[in-house]
Amino acid sequence: MIARRLAVLGAALVLAGCSIPSWVPLVGRSKAQPVLVTAPAETSRGAPVLPGATGPRATAAPGEVVDRVICVVNNDAVTQYELDEAEAYYLYENKMTSPPEGEARRTLREQILSRIIEGRLQLQQAEREKITVEDAELAEQMAEIMKKLNVKTEAELEVVLQPQGVTVDGVKRRIRETMMVQKVIRRKVTLRISVTEQEIDRYLAENRDKLEAGLTFEARHILFVPEPGRGEDGWQSAKQRADEVASRLLAGEDFAELARKHSDDGSGKDGGALGRLKRGELATEIEGAILALRPGETSAPFRSEVGYHLFRLDSKDSLSGEGLAQARNQVRDILFREKYQARLKDWLAEIRQRAMIDMRL
Repeated sequence: MIARRLAVLGAALVLAGCSIPSWVPLVGRSKAQPVLVTAPAETSRGAPVLPGATGPRATAAPGEVVDRVICVVNNDAVTQYELDEAEAYYLYENKMTSPPEGEARRTLREQILSRIIEGRLQLQQAEREKITVEDAELAEQMAEIMKKLNVKTEAELEVVLQPQGVTVDGVKRRIRETMMVQKVIRRKVTLRISVTEQEIDRYLAENRDKLEAGLTFEARHILFVPEPGRGEDGWQSAKQRADEVASRLLAGEDFAELARKHSDDGSGKDGGALGRLKRGELATEIEGAILALRPGETSAPFRSEVGYHLFRLDSKDSLSGEGLAQARNQVRDILFREKYQARLKDWLAEIRQRAMIDMRL
């Protein structure tokens, strides 16, 4: 139960969608400067040490430094312990019982360290911008975490966290740092992005087929299958039957009723109903014949590989009216995400280029 609760806590610490992945727990430096000693990446089979954990570290002799600094980001040290812990998170969240070996593991740890460095740089930028988190904002996030963990007081929360060496103060610090990073990203990235109506129009024009592929329609059909073994005579007979029923439809008779009486397809018992279909589900030529109709309109006899059809289009979605408004909102979101990712990447590259990063691996 505790392992499950702690897993929930790990996810809760990135509540607002910060760019720092949840498996990089130590996004900022600890304000204290404890003696650095090594610790196992996990303390139980259930979950790794979580953000804010002091961790059950090995005892070191006074003044002895067992852990080592593997990178300095400006004046901010990243330790071996932090990298090990972040790797443990990655393995835990990806349900891996052990890390990869050889070059694959070296590549993975380089990627994880790069994310840790990015997290530090973002937090440092937030501090330079004098970004703060109000106590009320922090309290709201803590309340959400306590609700997810089904505890009512911080004292109860401390009891839940204690088996993993996680402290309430440590959790608060990580939440505050994460929120600071979110705010600086909003200031430096999100608020500098706009999507114009002209850009939406251009995207719609260039990707109309792709957008319409997700639209649906409802239709009915009556199928007339040629009698087997009669060759072209069988096809002519099927065509005559289709023409007769088409004439009755033009005279105003009910499509569904005629389908029940005359269709050679199993859908005839349902009045010829094909159900709600997504574009692309039917053969191209058949779908084209159906979608060429207006809602409520019936086709002339249409020959396919299996026989003659009469189609009726009951309804179809289109990029007009409400459908167009929804499509425009969808496109706006697509373009915003594209611009956001590009802007975030550029900004991270910019602050990384200005930084003094001393790799000591």
